[in-house]
Amino acid sequence: MTSAERRVVAVIPARGGSKGVPGKNLRTVGGVPLVVRAVRSCRAALRIDEVVVSTDDDAIAAAAAGAGARVVQRPDALAGDTASSESALLHALDSLGADPAVVLLVQCTSPFLDPADLDTAVDLVAGGRADCAFAAVATYEFLWRRVGAQAAGVNHDAAYRPRRQDRDPDHRETGAFYAMDTDGFRRARHRFFGRTTVVEVAEQTALEIDTLLELAMANALAPLVDHGAQDSAIDVDAVVTDFDGVHTDDAAYLDAAGAELVRVSRADGLGVAALREAGYPLLILSRERNPVVSARAAKLGVDVLQGVDDKATALTSWLAAHGLDAARVAYLGNDVNDLAPMAVVGWPLAVADARPEVRAAARLVLQRRGGDGAVRELCDRVLELGRSRPAPDAAARPRATVSGTA
Repeated sequence: MTSAERRVVAVIPARGGSKGVPGKNLRTVGGVPLVVRAVRSCRAALRIDEVVVSTDDDAIAAAAAGAGARVVQRPDALAGDTASSESALLHALDSLGADPAVVLLVQCTSPFLDPADLDTAVDLVAGGRADCAFAAVATYEFLWRRVGAQAAGVNHDAAYRPRRQDRDPDHRETGAFYAMDTDGFRRARHRFFGRTTVVEVAEQTALEIDTLLELAMANALAPLVDHGAQDSAIDVDAVVTDFDGVHTDDAAYLDAAGAELVRVSRADGLGVAALREAGYPLLILSRERNPVVSARAAKLGVDVLQGVDDKATALTSWLAAHGLDAARVAYLGNDVNDLAPMAVVGWPLAVADARPEVRAAARLVLQRRGGDGAVRELCDRVLELGRSRPAPDAAARPRATVSGTA
């Protein structure tokens, strides 16, 4: 068997059109676009050799390529509402040249893919124990179907109600992934054929997004299901923060003359100093114009832009001026005016006491509150990776300076 024949390829269909949730495949869960979440999960699986995204949308293609996927441009004829996932999968396989031994159909509408489950599915097919293996969640629910004006039991005898522990579970297909023998799939031209088996996935990972309500539910679940990320380092090339509610506790003191004072954390200052010493550009981006913002930025030795109504545009300009890739930048915010700049970067972050909608949009919610070490926590997490790799090139990461004043 040749190397090409032994390969395992995951194909993620991700067209641009979606009626239930417009722009669905680029909507974020835990601050990360759905298509990017799917690519990352597949790339994290040990048994998958290549990840392919089939799309007709340039923005989806860019996001997928940025996450490390190979992009196959899907023709319009296969991108409409009536086009099947199988047709996109066959087109992607034809585009690859040599067929892999095992192909996975992976849906980015399932935001909580576990790489270990993908590996299990591949092992079942590659090991000859199944022709098709798909994701399903065990259920002990009593299901009913309407029959005219009445209802009939589907998976049970309505006259017999055994206890849960006395029943074998049924399994509900989640739609998350399907691993298939490629030759068998080409013959069947359908995802189910031959010896079909279930890969049982955890119930908390089984959500599929087809409505705005399900998208909101996924974002509510993300801090729980993505708990491992809470302990992870933050792999970025630059850091941007709001000021009020991030460097401060969002409170202010006024003296008799109306001058404003704020409380900041010395620990934050030490963290910023360490990050600057490592060569990372930093920016404070504030909607308010206040002398205390300028004073704090000057003391920290970082760039500051304030009195900014359109924070997303200002951030984009700053990134371009520094030659930075937005996907490798962190933005730390706390309130609704941070949502737009958070959407620009690859690492949208929230302080622990941020507004609920900001927490929902964050890829990661920090453990510390604004003004109480949140900036220090961010700096430490960035430097976790910095300490384990060569120091950043000073030419590639110029030191930041104060660029805005009150």
